[in-house]
Amino acid sequence: MTKGYVHSIETCGTVDGPGLRYVIFLQGCPMRCQYCHNPDTWEPGKGQQMTVEEVLEKFYHNTAFYKTGGVTVTGGEPMLQIDFLIELFEKLHKDGFHTCIDTSGIVFQPNNEKLMEKINRLMDVTDLVMLDIKHIDNEKHKDLTAQSNEPILAFAKYLDQKGIPVWIRHVIVPGITLFKEYLERLGEFMATLSNVKALDVLPYHSMGKVKYENLGLDYPLPDTREATKEEAVAAKNIILSAYRKQKNLKR
Repeated sequence: MTKGYVHSIETCGTVDGPGLRYVIFLQGCPMRCQYCHNPDTWEPGKGQQMTVEEVLEKFYHNTAFYKTGGVTVTGGEPMLQIDFLIELFEKLHKDGFHTCIDTSGIVFQPNNEKLMEKINRLMDVTDLVMLDIKHIDNEKHKDLTAQSNEPILAFAKYLDQKGIPVWIRHVIVPGITLFKEYLERLGEFMATLSNVKALDVLPYHSMGKVKYENLGLDYPLPDTREATKEEAVAAKNIILSAYRKQKNLKR
């Protein structure tokens, strides 16, 4: 029986997949996104060690609430704990519940045979992937997250080949991601995929700043203003316009 390191559980999630969601936040993340509002989830091996049965106890006591929703696992980076995730989703899938992973895809390693066996097994019991694409430009992505975006884009193409439905998530940050060129490039990349079912464009906010202070960390974006909802709507329109244009070129 595998145990996972759990940061927290939210029983009434409304923005982490379709319907009402039981949202499990797992501990550990290799990314260091400058706008991250959960720096307390970064360090692996922290949080509470729990079995699948312990994690799902409240869920199974209230399954009537989740008939049109299901379970979403996020983090941190949930795929760092892939063995626990497989056990969790195999149980949920067997019982007929909708499963969703909110991931950056950063752990994807197509040349790692052992890992790919696990990822394939996980995808067999995954109904939806919410894929966070932080920045479409690789060098800018490294500046923003301390990681390359190559594994993430490769994971997106893998999910397309597997036919796994995907929701793309993208945070617009003034001066970093909020540029027409990058938004259009994201739309053009999305057009290479056939499995994108939704696009969430989220405005950057600084509500996580207090967590950095509590952890004794410097906040990475002290002088960056928050993005507005109007800017998020405009950015989404730019992405979708580029997406449709690229799709039309392929016809």
